[in-house]
Amino acid sequence: MSQPKSQDSPGPSVKPENEAAPLLDVIDLRTWFDTESGVARAVDGINFSLRAGKTLAVVGESGCGKTVTALSILRLIPMPPGRFASGEIRFEGRDLTKLSPQELRSIRGGKIAMIFQEPATSLNPVFTIGDQIAEAIKLHRKLPPADVRPEVIRALKSVQVSDPERRIDQYPHEMSGGMKQRVMIAMALACQPRLLIADEPTTAVDVTIQARILTLLQDLQAKTNMSILLITHDLGVVAELADDVVVMYAGQVIEQAPVEQLFDHPRHPYTQGLFASLPNIEGEKKRLVAIEGSVPAATRFPEGCRFRERCPHAAEICLQNPPLVSIGDNHSVACLRHAEIVRPA
Repeated sequence: MSQPKSQDSPGPSVKPENEAAPLLDVIDLRTWFDTESGVARAVDGINFSLRAGKTLAVVGESGCGKTVTALSILRLIPMPPGRFASGEIRFEGRDLTKLSPQELRSIRGGKIAMIFQEPATSLNPVFTIGDQIAEAIKLHRKLPPADVRPEVIRALKSVQVSDPERRIDQYPHEMSGGMKQRVMIAMALACQPRLLIADEPTTAVDVTIQARILTLLQDLQAKTNMSILLITHDLGVVAELADDVVVMYAGQVIEQAPVEQLFDHPRHPYTQGLFASLPNIEGEKKRLVAIEGSVPAATRFPEGCRFRERCPHAAEICLQNPPLVSIGDNHSVACLRHAEIVRPA
């Protein structure tokens, strides 16, 4: 694996006085769903910030609330059954939860763009891919009509789409899964957003294309000072792209730290379990360690620490709710036993 590059409503992290205001600030966000089985607390009191030009990775198993967090930022949660139970989503100082639909349309796809996890279902099957990319360019960049098609071709070239002059007139069903993923990335980047939300951006592509996409994102970030909110299961991608990491479990942030700090000194048993489940190609070959059990349903979170039923270090104290507390070096953890737990060798 690559080396990283050089709760109950806990308050946001304290920032140094000389640090600029974050581009994105999520404060005590709770996105709940009313279901027949009860209230599903998919996102339940999370806090994090993202600075301009930086990449924040959000990691965790499926069902931890990562994608709901991303959709909440763009207010793409269907309401009902979803609702914002509390919290703020501040982008450039404005609370997105308070904006009108018209104000949101001016931001979505323009200042904030998203690469969705499932390109096969995110592209409209009855429009060509050129028309779908052009729609965003026309809406947000206000280019003359004659300049739109060349700009769409340029966007396709930027993500290594072969023969873009022909591909621009194709429909989604005429493309492979990896090609659709690249089209989604081209669409997201075509309007030069200030914030890119990338939900598993390399899932449907092979390793060679993944490397190209990661290089492309890094190059664009360097040129435009774009911020990236990266949602992924791939810790190798996190090591390659991220500046800071948020670890989510059962709708809450259970650890957050700069990427080097998290990789070198994970303090939450869940984070340690994620690293223990990875193969090590350099050291002695060992049996991989699995995290027993699965993420609890959002309608039936256990009392106290939500990881305790799967945690090898659980004790009676874990029946209490663990707050997210600072342990230094911009590193925070939500575990009442973190001082006693050492990362497994």
